[in-house]
Amino acid sequence: MNRNEVSFGRFSLDLGQRRLARDGMPVQLGSRAIDILCALAAANGEVVSKDELMTRVWPGVVVDENNIQVHVSALRKALDEGRGGQDYLVTVPGRGYRLIGLASSPPATNASPGGALGAAAAKTSIAVLPFQNMSGDPEQEYFADGMVEEIITGLSRIKWLSVISRNSTFTYKNRPTAIGEVADKLGVRYVLEGSVRKSGNRVRIAAQLIDTASGGHLWAEQYDRVMEDVFALQDEITMCVIGAIEPSVRKAEIDRVRRQRPSNLNAYDLVLRSMPFVFTTTPKDADKAIPLLTEAVQLQPDYGAAHAFLSWCLHHRYARGGLHEEDRVAALNHSHAAIANGSDDATALAIAAHVIALDERDTTTAFKLFDRALELSSSNVFALSLSALALAWIGKAEPAIERAERAIRLSPFDSYNFRSHRALALAHFHTRQYEDAVHAARVAIDHNPNSGAARAILAAALLRLGRPAEAKAAARGVLQFESGVTISGFSRMAEFEPAVFRPLADAWREIGLPD
Repeated sequence: MNRNEVSFGRFSLDLGQRRLARDGMPVQLGSRAIDILCALAAANGEVVSKDELMTRVWPGVVVDENNIQVHVSALRKALDEGRGGQDYLVTVPGRGYRLIGLASSPPATNASPGGALGAAAAKTSIAVLPFQNMSGDPEQEYFADGMVEEIITGLSRIKWLSVISRNSTFTYKNRPTAIGEVADKLGVRYVLEGSVRKSGNRVRIAAQLIDTASGGHLWAEQYDRVMEDVFALQDEITMCVIGAIEPSVRKAEIDRVRRQRPSNLNAYDLVLRSMPFVFTTTPKDADKAIPLLTEAVQLQPDYGAAHAFLSWCLHHRYARGGLHEEDRVAALNHSHAAIANGSDDATALAIAAHVIALDERDTTTAFKLFDRALELSSSNVFALSLSALALAWIGKAEPAIERAERAIRLSPFDSYNFRSHRALALAHFHTRQYEDAVHAARVAIDHNPNSGAARAILAAALLRLGRPAEAKAAARGVLQFESGVTISGFSRMAEFEPAVFRPLADAWREIGLPD
């Protein structure tokens, strides 16, 4: 390697020739993005401020700060292609950017600690595969899935552990899976797999933890319990997994995974049965979930997660089912109940924050809740994707893009991440990166064809690219999935920052969406 060349992961950067390569093959990047990358590489892992980057990349020229955001986003996309589970370009809030994972240093700089950080991150990632339902009763499938959900939730509360979300790992449900395939596709070091057999009031669970690097079993156990012990069993499995991954973990960290459990198994069963209808975001499915969740909170009024899911369903019935005031009020009541009773549940806090932001217009409280959720679980996809969407609506494009991309990296196969792609589409539209907005909106629609909002952003971006026929076709799709949609209705739900909303509204009027 020549003295002007640095490397990180599978990438090499020639500072003299200003060329980036991945596995020896050139990576196409714009000249400004290369300028930024060279400046970060020359800093050898130290933080470089936005002002310093702007001075280096545009010397003597006054440019909008959004220019940095645009080129940083392009860099992240290019580096993500060879990421292998690691983030190389890191935003340091309030300070700037740094490049980590450098394996060799440019001349006249000190060694970077980034490589060790990257290696550590790669070693502390886990995927929990769907447990096999061994009961022979398809009706018990939800119980096995619920067990996995609880274990994922417990593990995700460990800050140093990156946990792949349920929806990504459930792409492997009911099919033979090679552990090496899971490791390659999800970029994880550890895989937890198991089985559940439920009969009467007893349950048998077998679980094993596998180190994908060696293929060896770090831990395996079989449990026989009566149903009254099932929540303690979930905690026990989580503790064993943590202990096997990090024997020296402090007791305080282990204690953090313990959260309030429903004391009523019937309430828990009702919540599990509601799950297939909770996250589709359609009023029709919300109507199916709401009675189940209402009964759950009646049986156990302090069940924070049930309140959160109920507020979520009521919110979507309000937003997409006619904007009825009673639904909005009920959604807010249950979101505040979720906060009061689920203060250590990252998902419940994130859902409550989303509902409070949109239905109460209290973004100050909402972002405090998002921050609390991410403190509890930095890999929680709900907290990342929903906060990314909120950030995009208030015009904070850069942090919105960062959180959305992090959610997508953590859960690449998660259909729920349509919200992350929608946040990207919105942020890119706001920064006038219309091609990127079109791409992100189309991915969001692929993940969730029911998303009228993603189709609306797609239509606006296509119009601004000078493709009016495609824009009008996308607008017809909005009306197909949101028959009563109006621009004023969108405004009631999403007009936080005029600089974000009004350019969209102007485009929608041009292509004929009703006021």
